[in-house]
Amino acid sequence: MVMIKKVKLILVVCTTIFISSCANDDEKPNSLESNVGISQEIKDLIVFEGDQDAPIVIVNAQAGADDELHRDDVEDIISILGDTGFLAVNVHQAQTINPDLINRSDITLDQAISMNTQSIEMLYKVIKYFKDDGRTVYVFGSSFGGLVTQGLIAKKGIDVADKYLIVANRLDIDDIIWQGLSEGRFGFFENGINPVVSPNPEENVIERNTARIIAGFTMYRYTELFKDYNDLSKITYVYGKTDEVVGRLTPAEIEFMESKKIRIIEGNGNHDQTTSGDTIIPIFTDLFGMK
Repeated sequence: MVMIKKVKLILVVCTTIFISSCANDDEKPNSLESNVGISQEIKDLIVFEGDQDAPIVIVNAQAGADDELHRDDVEDIISILGDTGFLAVNVHQAQTINPDLINRSDITLDQAISMNTQSIEMLYKVIKYFKDDGRTVYVFGSSFGGLVTQGLIAKKGIDVADKYLIVANRLDIDDIIWQGLSEGRFGFFENGINPVVSPNPEENVIERNTARIIAGFTMYRYTELFKDYNDLSKITYVYGKTDEVVGRLTPAEIEFMESKKIRIIEGNGNHDQTTSGDTIIPIFTDLFGMK
């Protein structure tokens, strides 16, 4: 058995098919920044690409957990959809809007939970802004972004947005995994089934804190948090049978999802394959009605 030192929840949708941007994120201003169609209060929480007056808004819950907000996520979405009729936004999280929270010293699990609450509130604020403006809002969360999306639904309800696409995630991850993460120790799943946790915390403070942020979401049993919802058909859930990062869905998770009318799409791949453009683009375009 080959031990993997760490396996982070990373968005890789864009690495295989999407068109990469050559621009420096720090040097490129927000698209249409001079236009007043989006309030400055919301602009401060996002990076965006596309038609800011578009009737359809794709809200990306960023993967990671990372300490900076990535423009390439929304550039990649617009490179697929075109910039007419669509707006893609990537929303700040607590640790992207204030990187010093995780870059300087170790945080506690309670602090990570508080940061995650802030991230959910920012995501909710952005979604609500566009919904109140009469837009159709679709939420896309891959890997860690899926955890943020699940947290949003648990706290704010299923009707916050029109549809949700959650990729490479779990409702009830194994206790040994989240407990290890809470101590700054990453883990992985052999063959997508058997959890293995590193015996030692990460050497880098950012990595230890990132693990705790992930633990602050994965510690919850979402089958419990979602049990009072009769209809979760707005959610499409994509998972890989050999996902080494989060593991495959268990029979109990699948049974629960089916009882709540969640659309489940199963793949045979690992984490990277499940989150790759080959897998996601056809689902993305079909689900959100973009042929």
